[in-house]
Amino acid sequence: MFTRVANFCRKVLSRDNDVATAEPVRQAMTVIPRDQHTLSRSDISENALKVLYRLNKSGYEAYLVGGGVRDLLLGKKPKDFDITTNATPEQVRKLFRNCRLVGRRFRLAHVMFGPEVIEVATFRGHHEQHQEQQLKTTSQQAQSGMLLRDNIFGSIEEDAQRRDFSINSLYYSVADFSVRDYTGGLNDLRQGVIRLIGDPETRYREDPVRMLRAVRFAAKLNMTISPETAEPIPRLATLLHDIPAARLFEESLKLLQAGYGYPTYRLLCEYQLFQPLFPLISRHFTPNSDSHLEKMVALVLKNTDQRLQNDMRVNPAFLFAAMLWYPLIEHAQKLAQESGLTYFDSFALAMNDILDEQCRSLAIPKRITSLVRDIWQLQLRLSRRQGKRAYKLMEHPKFRAAYDLLSLRAEIERQPELQRLSQWWGEFQVATLPRQQAMLSTLDDGPTPHRHSRRRKPSAPRRERTS
Repeated sequence: MFTRVANFCRKVLSRDNDVATAEPVRQAMTVIPRDQHTLSRSDISENALKVLYRLNKSGYEAYLVGGGVRDLLLGKKPKDFDITTNATPEQVRKLFRNCRLVGRRFRLAHVMFGPEVIEVATFRGHHEQHQEQQLKTTSQQAQSGMLLRDNIFGSIEEDAQRRDFSINSLYYSVADFSVRDYTGGLNDLRQGVIRLIGDPETRYREDPVRMLRAVRFAAKLNMTISPETAEPIPRLATLLHDIPAARLFEESLKLLQAGYGYPTYRLLCEYQLFQPLFPLISRHFTPNSDSHLEKMVALVLKNTDQRLQNDMRVNPAFLFAAMLWYPLIEHAQKLAQESGLTYFDSFALAMNDILDEQCRSLAIPKRITSLVRDIWQLQLRLSRRQGKRAYKLMEHPKFRAAYDLLSLRAEIERQPELQRLSQWWGEFQVATLPRQQAMLSTLDDGPTPHRHSRRRKPSAPRRERTS
């Protein structure tokens, strides 16, 4: 009898210890009333307000959450507005005819207002090990710790703990216009600190993309990553290999084509996160970061940032074409030497090899890779300008992108012939027609490496019919 009681006590104590260990450190909720924060309804999308009011009117809790609240408190204009609620996705769909449910890993409701989409998520709950059997249909976790499915719902307090960073865990209520802070996010926002909620290694293993998000927010908001949040990143960077290449492609655009690509690139390299995304590029890095490739990556990212800051359009095809140009050239030269093929044939094979290898880590869509090929192929044609070729080249849809890449190459390599070619095309594009004709007439009409004269064979004398 005594033995049974002792065993029972040990089980109870062991269970209590496990729960205590698994329980995250919680902070007391702070409510910031309307007169103590700068967030105003006038800065929130009318459609987001419609969703919030209808959910509240129907008896549900509903809050603006995430980047929208964070950016408004920082005085920035949010790109989108996300809402969280205690209504399930199915309940949200019943309230909005313009709603569709998306996602398997995270079940979400998208309320559509023309081009604007208001994302509505149900409060997330915690994963409890002793509930594994009854939750196996809604939650699934890989051996590495990565969450494969996560549709466990909970309270707003649990939802706050489940979010990634404290600065993204601030909730705005239209019921009383207050901001609720469950994780000390407002203080981190004031201090300029990116801090992961919970144990960093566990949270990164749940979703390795959080490492990329930490770097992205640090670069975007000009903040620093807290030491405990930063420490595991280099050790766990290889976990990104487990993320689908299609998802990493979307993340790469957020990282490099959002107006702060160059500082993001520097942080990616610092935390060893660039290699899993661009192994072709990172294997050519040098100790002094002074190779043509590294100069190209830095220059194209700075130019992209500048274009976005000036509200100019950018195309990911040009970014990838520029970043992968020097690996392409090196591989094409290697194929030409080893196979005995002409350089043009080797170049065509190299394009396939380089894009295939890059797409293993980032699933670049075919619509983009086809444009990358056009930009690359035009590099070989820009030196062939005689006759009507120059005018035909300028009619190509990707001519301007090809010229921009040529200009970057001339700036980096500083070869006189390349610089003259870049300068010539720069003048030719804006010149008047008489000036263009004069520029063409001064070109060397003799044979060039890419131009071969063709003489028609004299025709045989015609034989007269005798019959």
